[in-house]
Amino acid sequence: MERPKIPTDLEILREIYDRHYQTYVSFSKESPSRSAKIMVPIDIVEIAKHFKVDVDIIFGRLYYHLEEKFGFTRSDGSKVHFFALKAGSDIECVNFPLMASVLAGLHEERKKHLWAILIAVGSLIIAIVSLIVSALSK
Repeated sequence: MERPKIPTDLEILREIYDRHYQTYVSFSKESPSRSAKIMVPIDIVEIAKHFKVDVDIIFGRLYYHLEEKFGFTRSDGSKVHFFALKAGSDIECVNFPLMASVLAGLHEERKKHLWAILIAVGSLIIAIVSLIVSALSK
């Protein structure tokens, strides 16, 4: 049996963003569809199906890894969750604005890595060309 590819944080958060952005922006104070605008319930089962992994892989990544990494406690002692098991009457919610910020940071980090790789490849090509020119000129 083929082992499924483990999705990256970037891939998981991008999928959540794409699937739930409309839910986030369609919140109305006059007729609320969830407990709070910023806490958006997500469909972990569907996200797991999309990546062809067990649902606990996605849940664990959100709850044990990303919540630990990006959730924080303010100076007044209040907690800001990245992923909450329960927010009011909603279950399995992400803090959408915080998630969007993390996603933007991951995209920025990826871009920096790609530039570093391109510069390294360019340097390698220049070195190889220099070596060939040097060898041919002897």
